[in-house]
Amino acid sequence: MSLLESSSPGLPSSADARLLQLTTWLQGLDIVDTASLRPASADASFRRYFRLDVLPAAQARFGTTLVAMDAPPERENTAAWLKVDALLLEAGVSVPAIHAQDLDQGFLLISDLGTTTYLQALDHDNAATLYAEALGALVRFQQHSQAGVLPPFDRAFMERELAIFPEWYIGKHLNVTLTDAQAADLKKVFDHIVANCLAQPQVFMHRDFHSRNLMWMDEHNPGVLDFQDAVYGPITYDAASLLRDAYVSWDEEMVLDWLIRYWQQARAVGLPVNKNFDAFYQDFEYMALQRHLKILGIFCRLNYRDGKSLYLGDLPTVMAYVRTTAGRYRELKPLLKLLDVLENHQPDVRYTF
Repeated sequence: MSLLESSSPGLPSSADARLLQLTTWLQGLDIVDTASLRPASADASFRRYFRLDVLPAAQARFGTTLVAMDAPPERENTAAWLKVDALLLEAGVSVPAIHAQDLDQGFLLISDLGTTTYLQALDHDNAATLYAEALGALVRFQQHSQAGVLPPFDRAFMERELAIFPEWYIGKHLNVTLTDAQAADLKKVFDHIVANCLAQPQVFMHRDFHSRNLMWMDEHNPGVLDFQDAVYGPITYDAASLLRDAYVSWDEEMVLDWLIRYWQQARAVGLPVNKNFDAFYQDFEYMALQRHLKILGIFCRLNYRDGKSLYLGDLPTVMAYVRTTAGRYRELKPLLKLLDVLENHQPDVRYTF
């Protein structure tokens, strides 16, 4: 989730030991005014972010505001965040600069990429430009890909993610237990999805490259956040994350145009995209489906386990993607039939005379 996705969660109480530790650490840096500390995000992880005003004497060097990250070491891998930040920076992508760090405590002081996400900035007038800039940044990141640098997004990884869907969406949200036959049908669909995704060329993969993690900036757009879970995986994943966004959807004609432009740019710089666009588009759809099934489960888990109900409002957008894709491919149609049964959905039957 976005670093600057503010939902006014309120400051932690005075009894918050980590906040006191963070404040003490920041005071020792003599860069920011700790009295100005305020929440900068509502995050789905254990990380917290706070925005602070820079002291007047330091503004020439650091600007007017900075962001402090609180990432409990026993819960969050700050070293991974720093590693991916460096990879993106090397690729020429706009990411936060690191001004101070204490990995033992799990504290970072980083540059502020602003308060306006792509989700907030996007409209029909600027969408083509903003997506072109985002996909250009993605191409630069992918061009720097090397095997063995980031964890692999392999079969076990994909299957763990897909398993979230039957556990939390079907089991918890729909309160349904699959029959053996239904479970077998779902597994066959999962097997087809995983086989397609594993066959795709592998590159650096952000994993959450979407409108809430991209920041609109005056220069060097976009700013990229929430990249600590980056892996080495299918080349279509981040394009699918961006163009089949769980939080905003566009007409398919527009998505196709943006995707074709990405595909052309990727081919021009030598990235290993499928030379046939129709085949590339199918790869894109299968990859998006893997991600969307995971998201359906995660959004339900955030609600039922973590008490974050706002994500349920995005379920219809994600389910619409799932149904559209499942209805297009013979191997995936059992998923659509299963959803029709589980959700008591009447199929759209049309007759031709």
